[in-house]
Amino acid sequence: MLAAALLPAAVALSSFTVSAPAYAQSPDSSIGKKTAGMRHWDGFLPLDWDAKNGKLYLEVSDFDKEFLLLDQLPYGIGSNDLGLDRGQLGRGKVVHFYRSGNKILLIERNLMYRSSSQDPAERLDVEQSFARSVVWGFPVEAEENGKVLVDATGFFLRDPHGVGERLQQAKQGDYAIDPSRSVIVPEDTKNFPENTEVQAMITFAAHGHTGKLIDSVTPDAHAVTVEEHTSLIQLPDDHYKPRAFDIRAGYFPASWRDYSSPLGEPIDLNFIIRHRLEKKDPNAAISDPVKPIVYYVDRGAPEPIRSALVEGASWWNQAFEAAGFRNAFQVKVLPEGADPMDIRYNMIQWVHRSTRGWSYGEAVTDPRTGEIIKGQVTLGSLRARQDYMIAEALLSPYVQGKPVTPEMKEMVLQRIRQLAAHEVGHTLGLAHNFAASSIAPGTSVMDYPHPWVTLDANGRPDLSHAYPVGIGAWDKVAIAYGYSEFKPGSDEKAQLDHILRNATDHGLLFITDEDSRPLGSAHPHAHLWDNGADPADELNRILDVRAAALKRFGEEAIPVGEPMSELENTLVPLYLLHRYQTQAAAKEIGGLDYRYALRGDGQLITQIVSPEDQRKALDAVLKTLDPATLTLPESLLKILPPTPPGYDLSRSGNPEPFPGRTGLTFDPEGAVESAADLTLDLLFEPSRASRLVQYHDREPAEPSLDDVIESTLKATWYAPHQSGLAGLTQFTVEDAVLNHLLALAASSETEPQAAAQAGYEASKLSVWLKSQTENLNLDPDLKAAYSAAEQKIAAFDKNPSAFKASEALEAPPGQPIGDDDEDVAIF
Repeated sequence: MLAAALLPAAVALSSFTVSAPAYAQSPDSSIGKKTAGMRHWDGFLPLDWDAKNGKLYLEVSDFDKEFLLLDQLPYGIGSNDLGLDRGQLGRGKVVHFYRSGNKILLIERNLMYRSSSQDPAERLDVEQSFARSVVWGFPVEAEENGKVLVDATGFFLRDPHGVGERLQQAKQGDYAIDPSRSVIVPEDTKNFPENTEVQAMITFAAHGHTGKLIDSVTPDAHAVTVEEHTSLIQLPDDHYKPRAFDIRAGYFPASWRDYSSPLGEPIDLNFIIRHRLEKKDPNAAISDPVKPIVYYVDRGAPEPIRSALVEGASWWNQAFEAAGFRNAFQVKVLPEGADPMDIRYNMIQWVHRSTRGWSYGEAVTDPRTGEIIKGQVTLGSLRARQDYMIAEALLSPYVQGKPVTPEMKEMVLQRIRQLAAHEVGHTLGLAHNFAASSIAPGTSVMDYPHPWVTLDANGRPDLSHAYPVGIGAWDKVAIAYGYSEFKPGSDEKAQLDHILRNATDHGLLFITDEDSRPLGSAHPHAHLWDNGADPADELNRILDVRAAALKRFGEEAIPVGEPMSELENTLVPLYLLHRYQTQAAAKEIGGLDYRYALRGDGQLITQIVSPEDQRKALDAVLKTLDPATLTLPESLLKILPPTPPGYDLSRSGNPEPFPGRTGLTFDPEGAVESAADLTLDLLFEPSRASRLVQYHDREPAEPSLDDVIESTLKATWYAPHQSGLAGLTQFTVEDAVLNHLLALAASSETEPQAAAQAGYEASKLSVWLKSQTENLNLDPDLKAAYSAAEQKIAAFDKNPSAFKASEALEAPPGQPIGDDDEDVAIF
């Protein structure tokens, strides 16, 4: 951490720029003469608009002053897969103008490498050691009284957001800007005392083939027109005091390297990103703020969504009150006529896409200090429709002659409130806390919540408490760390440490993305879309809820008049209801409990999950491979027809359909295979297998990899074979088990001893298969399956390095109920 004495010097670095030399003024090239008759916008950097020639001029007068350059995307492309959404922010750059002769350069300083020294020579040494970037060059058009006029049309008509590059990366075509179809948009170009806002309509022309994604969202994929917005922003003053980053506190860091750090002190410095918030009365326990943090909700969000967004985002005021501020966090509907691109407005935007996708929170920060200048939340509208469909699947609510239950709508609004709070949390500087849900429901809005579904007295799913209400205990801790103001003379470092130690003493913990998202991650408390302190108990419970809902599932899950094929849409989230709790339980197996511990802070450092908890989790996970869990009843299969013309099972608010191998017809074994693959990807993940070997060697009481493999084989291959649909499910699951077992043995990512054990278990299975096929009275279907498995193992034994597992049918991703994408960006 950075010593407090270094903070002012680090901030003062912003004043070190290159001054512009003086130039003689030519009366014939005065700005007044050049811009006569043009529309003039006064403001931070004055603008002049030549409507006749479609040119935009910029007046530059201060070559010593740095400012923030930011690109935004006010008009998106509308495809989540392309990641180019309305309201998306680009990366903020600290820049300044430099003049040489008749040319003005816009230069971005390299802020990753710095010197906090007060010695100009020492600071110059660091600056000269690393490259800068020239963003643009402008010819001088006129000058007058120390001001220079440049033609900035080309600068504003470039592609600062990288739209063309993104389309090419996504293999949607070879795109380039067409200048003949690109213009400045004067009606959306504005100027204010502290920021200049310019909007441009830019057309990207494709040469040759275009991709399916861009074809689906553009009238003519050979001419993709978007609007890009450029902001030139006055940087904050030097009165902001950065706060040290602590790995226990749950914030995103602003990081740079300080080559003037004393020997023995860290050279790589980290501070949290946060808004500036100051008390009017620093000595008061609770005070009004000098300036509150205000967020504005998109006027285009419909009711009752808009009110839910205001309510959910407003929850954060509870945390700021707990941190000693009165009315410090406010949420309002954007005033009519206000521009959401204006840097002065923290925004919560309601965005439409052609496909379902993630919501996210972004923040524009001052790269010099980590101070947040603007928070911007983007919420995808189709998320609400996906939640509604999950409720339809659970409740089967469309009973003829009865009104539709209001539970579905209320569940959606509960989720919208929670989602608004979650994404705003990112724009306050907060990272995910995926360990929160293992403590208690509602511990943090910064977790990913799975709906809390219970069964009522009649065995019917109940969604009345699907999502918690209000800010959580962890959220109050995080805001207290980041935003508390301490009385003058206080030891800030000690006070901050006390906040975090007190949280630990009360059982709160913080574990974020890097330790939670990977398939083989080990932390037993850090999961996405889970519930409960005991993952195995919760998996057993959610399997009971799933079974009860599936028992009731039928044509009443869709409205009267809808094609019966729409049942498959609704079935997907219900059939896979257990998928994320399975991930949570699987992390107990070969799991390692740990904290982001500092030396001397008294926290747990590491602890292998107990043998009892691992075996309990394994028993629960293996239930997800049971034919009783995965086999769909004949009564349901009879009412799942192929999709009729005009109905596309795509992500337009719906999950992808189950994969299959039966053509247009619904393939129940495709659903089985994709669900089984989700579980087996977890059980036979190489890093988990390798940990099982090591932990068993360290502690013989811990389950071994052999234990896990043998238990899986006992539950599948070695289990008595059933008949009918359940027997077909067994065949599908058994084949998937063998593929994963051999893949584990063949993987270069598997520890050698773990690979050897997997290969040995496959050999034992082969011996068993051979003994079964020698039975002359064996059922022909069993003999065929066992013989095929024997041959697969023999081929593996002959040349393990050449083994390639059969490509499994991939489960529908289920977004937005989670995959491994991010939902936050900091710029």
